[in-house]
Amino acid sequence: MGLLTREEYGALAADMEFATAAFVDGGYRPAASGRTFSSVNPATGEALADIAACDAQDVDFAVKKAREAFEDGRWSRMHPSARKDVLIRFAKLLTRNARELAVMESLDSGKTIFDCETVDIPETIHCIKWHAEAIDKMYDQVAPASDDHIAMVVREPIGVVGLVLPWNFPLLMMAWKIGPALAAGCSVIVKPAEETSLTAIRVAELAHEAGVPRGVLNVLPGSGPEVGEPLGRHMDIDMVSFTGSTVTGKRFLGYSGESNVKEIVLEMGGKNACVVMDDAENLDRVAAHIANGALWNMGENCSAISRLVVHRDVKSVLLDKIEAHMREWPMGDPLDPETRLGAMVSKAHFDKVASYLADAPEARVGGGTEKGAFIEATMVELPSNQHRMAREEIFGPVLSVIEVSSFDKAIAVANDSDYGLCASLFTANAKRALRGARMLRAGTVTVNSYGEGDISTPFGGYKQSGFGGRDNGVHAHDQYTQLKTIWLDLSDDEDEAVS
Repeated sequence: MGLLTREEYGALAADMEFATAAFVDGGYRPAASGRTFSSVNPATGEALADIAACDAQDVDFAVKKAREAFEDGRWSRMHPSARKDVLIRFAKLLTRNARELAVMESLDSGKTIFDCETVDIPETIHCIKWHAEAIDKMYDQVAPASDDHIAMVVREPIGVVGLVLPWNFPLLMMAWKIGPALAAGCSVIVKPAEETSLTAIRVAELAHEAGVPRGVLNVLPGSGPEVGEPLGRHMDIDMVSFTGSTVTGKRFLGYSGESNVKEIVLEMGGKNACVVMDDAENLDRVAAHIANGALWNMGENCSAISRLVVHRDVKSVLLDKIEAHMREWPMGDPLDPETRLGAMVSKAHFDKVASYLADAPEARVGGGTEKGAFIEATMVELPSNQHRMAREEIFGPVLSVIEVSSFDKAIAVANDSDYGLCASLFTANAKRALRGARMLRAGTVTVNSYGEGDISTPFGGYKQSGFGGRDNGVHAHDQYTQLKTIWLDLSDDEDEAVS
C-alpha cells in the first residue's frame, strides 16, 4: 500500500472520529470522576479530542475486572493455540485499519506520516504476529533427576500486569508490551502517555473485536500521578513494565517496595554513543547511518545516536558528509509524506530541547527552531564529554560531536555515561570491532551500522537505562511469567519401607 498525497491525508484527518473513553472490561466507559483532558496536535496546537482523565478509582475497577478475567481462566487457561489464533486475528484487524492508525498516530504525536506508514504501524503488526506465533512453540523443561523423581520446570503467566507507555512510539511500544504479555496469558492494564492516548484506545477495541476476552486488555488514559502511580502501588497488580525516563522509572521501584514487591521491568533513557575510528570505510555510508540514528523520529528515541565519538583523523571529512545528509531531512507538516522531521510531541518538550540549544556552542548545522514545536536537525561540536549536552538525554534531533585520538580513548568516552542502552562502532578492523563490541557497556551494540536489532533480539539497557528484563524476542516472555518447579516422587513405597 503506497503513500497518499498531503491532500488525501488531510481529508482522512478531517473526517477522523476518535474514541475518547477508557476501555475496560470489554467496553468504553468514562472516567469515574467525569473529568477529561485535551489531546493536542503538536504540529498545529489545535485540540483533537477530550479524553477521559482516569484516576485511582478507575485503576481499582480495572484491576478488579482484570483479576476476575485472569482467575476464571478465560484467557490465562485458554489453549495456547487458541490464544495464538486470537492474536493472529488481532494482527489482521490492525492491518485492515493500518492507515487509520497511521494518521491518528501522526496527528496525536507530531510524528511524520512517512514514519507511521512505513515503520511504526508495520512493525506494530509484525510484533503482535511474532509473539502470537511463539505462543505454542515455547516448551517447558524437565530437569535432570534420579530415576525415582521427575523435576518439571514450567512457566505460568505472572497475573495482572500494568503496562506504562511512553509518548515517542505509542503504538509500537504498546505492541512490544501487550504482545508477550497477552501471549503469556496475562491480563493487562495499559496506561498510555497523556500526550498520545488515542491509538491505544482504538487498539484495545480492535483486540476485543478479534476475540481477546473482556477484562483481559484494558486501557486507562490519564496522568502519571493519577493512573501510573496507583498502578505502581496497587496491591493486586503482580508486575509493571514501564518505558520512559529514568527519573520516572526509579519511582516505580519505590512504589513496588512500598506495596506488594511486585515485579518491575524498566526500559529507560539513553545517551548513546557512536564511535567512528580512523579506519572506518565508506564515510558517506557511515554519515548516512549517523544522520538516521540522530534524526529518526525527531530524535525522540531512547536509542538515538546522540553522541558522535569520532577519531580526529576522519572528523573533518565525516562531519562534512553528515552535514550533507542532515540537509536531506526536511522539517515541516507531519502529514506531508515528503517531511522527515515532524513536530516535537508537545510545547513543553519543545521548550526543553530548545533550552539545550540556547546553552550550546554554536551549531555546525541547524540549531534553529520554528513556531509551534519544530526544531531543526542540529549538529554541535563539544569541547569534552563533560559538557551538559554530552551527559543529559536531550530527546531531540541534536547530535553532539566529541573528538578523540585513539581507540581506547573512544571506548572510554563512550562508556563514560550514566546510561547504557545502545552503542554503535564503525571500523574496518575485525578484531577491533569484536573487542569494541565487547567493551562497550550497552545492551545493544551495532557494528558498522545503526539499529536496534529486530523483533527476535532482546532490547534493553545497562546501568540506568534498564532494569529487570528485556523487550523483544523470546526473552520478553520471561518477564510476564513465573517459573514453577514441580517435583514428582516416583519411588516405590514398598522399597522405601524395606529400606
